[in-house]
Amino acid sequence: MALFLENFRLKGLVPAALFVVCGLSGVAVASGGETFKDMYPGLSRGLIRDAAFGDLERGLVCTAGEIRVTGEALDAAVEEEPEAVHEQLRKNLLFVLDQHLMRLLLRKEAKKEGIPEAVPEDEAIGRVLEMKASSVSIEDSELLPAYEEIKETLGGVPFEQVKEALRDYLLKEKRNNAVGAYLESLGSGVDIILDRRWTEKQAEIMLDNPVDRARVSGVPTLVEFGAAGCMPCDMMQPILERLRKKYDGKLNVVFIHVGEEQVLGARYGISSIPVQAFFDASGREVTRHVGFFPEEDVEKVVESMGVEP
Repeated sequence: MALFLENFRLKGLVPAALFVVCGLSGVAVASGGETFKDMYPGLSRGLIRDAAFGDLERGLVCTAGEIRVTGEALDAAVEEEPEAVHEQLRKNLLFVLDQHLMRLLLRKEAKKEGIPEAVPEDEAIGRVLEMKASSVSIEDSELLPAYEEIKETLGGVPFEQVKEALRDYLLKEKRNNAVGAYLESLGSGVDIILDRRWTEKQAEIMLDNPVDRARVSGVPTLVEFGAAGCMPCDMMQPILERLRKKYDGKLNVVFIHVGEEQVLGARYGISSIPVQAFFDASGREVTRHVGFFPEEDVEKVVESMGVEP
C-alpha cells in the first residue's frame, strides 16, 4: 500500500489534501480538549483532526466506525514502502495512520460507486478521484489574469505562446482542489477514536524535527522546502543566509531538503519546490509562497509578522 504523493498521480490527479498539515494551527500541545486538534493543534491535519480519544483495547490504535486499525497494520504499511523512508515513517506514525484510514475509506467509496472489489486498490481509488474531478474545467476568461500574475517570471514570453500550457496548469490545480475538498469531507460522517496513550507517545515523537522544533521555540520561523540542484532553490540559498544574519535571534530560518526528508515534506503538503512557509511566534502558519521569492518580498512578509532587524 503506497503512502506517498507520487503514487497518487493517477491521470493527473494529485490529492494534496492527503498530506497537508493544517496551516492555521499552532504547535504547542494543549493541556485539555476532546479532539485531536484540541490536544495537538500543531499536528492537526487530515482525517484525524476531529478524532476523539479513548482507551482502546490492547493492540488497537484507532477505530473509525467499523474499521479497526492495529499497530501491526501500521507497521505492515511502513514495510510496504521503500526501505529508505522506513525510519522517517516510524517517526511519523500518526501520518501513516491518516494515510491508512484515507485509503480504507476511499476503498469503501469505490465500492459505493460500483467499482468491483477485484479492481486493484490504486486503480479503484484513481477511478473515484477522477469521478470527483471530472466536472472541473477552465474558462478562457481565467487565462489572461493568471498570465498577468506570473508573466515577470516567464521572462516576457508572449501570452499566446504559453496560453495552452497555462490552461493545463490551471486545470490541474482546479482538479487538485476539487479532489482535495472531497478528501477533506471523507471523514465527516465517521466517528474516529484514537487510543489516548498511543497518540500521546506518537505526537511527542512526531514533533521532534527541525520544522516543529522551530515552531515551538516562541520565535517566528521561515521554512524553505527545497532541494540541491533545483535552480530557484539554489538561488534562494544566499538569500536565506543573509536573512539568518540580519534577523539573528529574531527569526528562525530553516532549510528542509525534501529529497532527504520526504515524509516531513509530505506532512507539510509540499508537491513542488521551492516553498517558503512563514510561521508566527505561536507556530501558526501565516502564509506560504511557491517558487523563487525575491529577498525584498521575503522581508515584507517577515516584517508583517512584527519581526525587525
